[in-house]
Amino acid sequence: MLPYVYRVTKYNPADRDQNGHYAGAEPATSDHGPVEAAYLQAAAAFAEDSGVDQLAIREPQLGGFAHFGLERPVDGYGLADLFPADPAGFHDGALVPIAVAMELVRAMLRDNGAWCRLEAEGAFTVHVGWDQYLYLGSSKPCEAALTRTRALGLFPERLDASPYDFAPDDPAYVQRPADADFWARLHWTVSAHRAVFLEEVFAANASRWHRLTRDTIETVRSKLAPRSQLAVWPDLLTDVDTAVAALPHEGLVEIVWEDGDGQITSTVVDETQFEAVTSQLASARAAGVVSMYAGEDLPLFTAVLPDSDGVLRARWQTEPTPSDRDWALLKTLRRGQVVTGTVTSIASFGVTFVDIGGFTAMINIEELSWRPFDHPSDVVSVGQEVTAEVLDVDMVWERVPLSLRAVQEDPWPQVAQRIGHVVIGPVTKIVPFGVFVRIEDREDGFQGLVHTSELDESSGDVVEVGDALTVKIIEVDMARRRISLSHTQAHTTRSSSLGAA
Repeated sequence: MLPYVYRVTKYNPADRDQNGHYAGAEPATSDHGPVEAAYLQAAAAFAEDSGVDQLAIREPQLGGFAHFGLERPVDGYGLADLFPADPAGFHDGALVPIAVAMELVRAMLRDNGAWCRLEAEGAFTVHVGWDQYLYLGSSKPCEAALTRTRALGLFPERLDASPYDFAPDDPAYVQRPADADFWARLHWTVSAHRAVFLEEVFAANASRWHRLTRDTIETVRSKLAPRSQLAVWPDLLTDVDTAVAALPHEGLVEIVWEDGDGQITSTVVDETQFEAVTSQLASARAAGVVSMYAGEDLPLFTAVLPDSDGVLRARWQTEPTPSDRDWALLKTLRRGQVVTGTVTSIASFGVTFVDIGGFTAMINIEELSWRPFDHPSDVVSVGQEVTAEVLDVDMVWERVPLSLRAVQEDPWPQVAQRIGHVVIGPVTKIVPFGVFVRIEDREDGFQGLVHTSELDESSGDVVEVGDALTVKIIEVDMARRRISLSHTQAHTTRSSSLGAA
């Protein structure tokens, strides 16, 4: 916040009533003449005293579906000849010389339909308010500019802050940037859907729509206005009649359509204009309807373009979608982090799903336990709170695999210390190449394989599941998590022990 802030007006403070409201005869519109010129000269004087020769446009707005000013907006929003023919030149972060900045102030004083904050970070700000109130902030006291302003017949008043200082909608919200992860996910989305639409908002109430395919995505990306808000939407409906049928009985909507030449047009209308707009869709090859009311229609995901150095400096925020909320949570996670969640479901194919703060992570079957089990429900149950380790954070697929066994002590090193031990255990399974024997006296005890070459068949007995078998632990493969057993060596070891006795 700048230390010196002044409200500059044409209204004499002596003409205010007991409530501080102006009660004089000055109109609340621009005279388009000497008073307007005095405002511009005062602003230029403050800029000169502040030592700035250019200003940055912040949070630009264009007159849209509603206008609340006292003067009607003009064609071009008062930006004619100030920017390239494409109005996207009026974008957040655009640097303009003081002369152009003053023309923007003129457009705002005239309420021509364009508005923005003009700022030189840490040095100077110009904010135009309703009813011909001008707010000038500086890092310097600007004594010469104050004298000049009074000489012009205007009234500067010292304030603590400008009422038009930027304030985020939600200070705690972390805005998703259109970074490498965003573009990777967009490429994946385009491939999955074959085509999607990208809405580019370069100023409030000003947007362009682009149809994205695998062949066009990079071309569109190269032409986006700096610091734009981006929203990714499903493809338009090729059945235009179905799209028109989706119109509500009343309310504000944006209708988007693509004509036979691939030209994309959008317009914001209410029920009084539905009939006129839908008549234009007769030759459209695709169309869609998006509600303008918050929370009713949401894109797949959103982002804001960072600057060329990768830093996100745009201060506006997109309305978060479920995917954006997932992204925000994923940004707080890291590989190796231990998290707590609640088991929400166990899929038929064995994957366990866990809610961690509103995001659904997953535990693959091999990550549930070090010990053997028949079904995930033997280890976890729906509604159970579990603690697990994050194995990876995939920002493109928005997936987080967890491991339950990673937070448990690995029992395999203890098993490896038992190599050479002779144990008696039940046969649990018979396979063509041998039998499996459980070597621990517990239901989830480890099992090892007795290969047919290690079975003592001299007695002629047939081994069956459930039979107790004496075996020797001959190998523990830590990498493959396999235990090799020998029935024959167990007898040799026992005979040797008896002979020694």
